[in-house]
Amino acid sequence: MDDLPTWPTGRLLLVAARLVEREWNHVLAGHGLTHAGFLVLHSLAEGPLAQRELAARTYVEEQTIGPVLERLERAGHVTRERDPADRRRMVVTRTASGSEVYDALIAADAAESIIKVRDLGAFRADLIRIITSIRPM
Repeated sequence: MDDLPTWPTGRLLLVAARLVEREWNHVLAGHGLTHAGFLVLHSLAEGPLAQRELAARTYVEEQTIGPVLERLERAGHVTRERDPADRRRMVVTRTASGSEVYDALIAADAAESIIKVRDLGAFRADLIRIITSIRPM
């Protein structure tokens, strides 16, 4: 690891992302969640969403979101019901339990505690610039 200063920026970013992801997954597992489950709970913060919309907001395929929702539903963090206006659509709602676990992670500042940088605001702004320059939101 003595050669870190010689690594290309892309390699530094990838390794840092993997290490942060590993630590974050460990924190989430302690709350019975996966990263995908956390993203679902986050996406449902402002109210129920159709399963298709939830997949789009969490950047996964519709087929992928199903098993995530099944785990969250078994844990009591979400409910799924058919949309009365369109029986083909499933509407997902965050439960009180889902809100509690999500709020606990946010209140503990769990994600930011993993990242140790001098100026978190500037770091976040740089990350946002990187993401939006590659994949416009």
